[in-house]
Amino acid sequence: MKIVILAAGIGSRLGNPFPKPLTPLANGKSIMKMQVEHLTKYYNLDDIYVVVGFKKDLIMERFPELTYIYNPFFDRTNTSKSLLQALKKNRDKSVLWLNGDVVFDERLLSILNPYINAQKSFVAVNTSKVAEEEVKYTLNNGYVEQLSKAVKNGLGEAVGINFIAANDIGSFIKRLEECNNDDYFERGLELAVEKDGLQLSAVDISEYDCLEVDFKEDLDDANNLFQK
Repeated sequence: MKIVILAAGIGSRLGNPFPKPLTPLANGKSIMKMQVEHLTKYYNLDDIYVVVGFKKDLIMERFPELTYIYNPFFDRTNTSKSLLQALKKNRDKSVLWLNGDVVFDERLLSILNPYINAQKSFVAVNTSKVAEEEVKYTLNNGYVEQLSKAVKNGLGEAVGINFIAANDIGSFIKRLEECNNDDYFERGLELAVEKDGLQLSAVDISEYDCLEVDFKEDLDDANNLFQK
């Protein structure tokens, strides 16, 4: 399995003059530092790929041990195209990927691992809240049917940590190629569900803290939750 961190975006909503994954937390670590530390307790450092774009050198200099994929169109494309570049490098592998602004409790990986080991594609979700501006989901016969910010009556929020099994990656790549430049990668998953019958599980990680840092309020919440 390969791991992909999506870190190409400008992250303008937070207002940093540097890539959002490098945002410092009150515990003395950056968001990405926490991600890498948590991931490498379960997986091999050499399997981590980072898709970079905006001020890429700052990330690459901070984490020289990681492998990088450059999205030269980071200012004109969204996460669907950044992820597409990474998946094309790993067409025969399963891939766990996460947004570069996700701060999470490392223990949630223990919930995800059984699905990874069984090669079951999934999105990690929080069922304890359903905010209007977040990516939400609905189910059909136990699997994800809709997955976007526009979903009505969502059952929970996608937290930005996801897995595509090796057997599903070919169709997912095809559907990401169909996405518009401004689409999030969730659109590719929706298309794969609709057109290819992708069975995408929603794995509830609500018992552990996990949030995406989009705004200063999110950063304040992250600092309150992750003080060590």
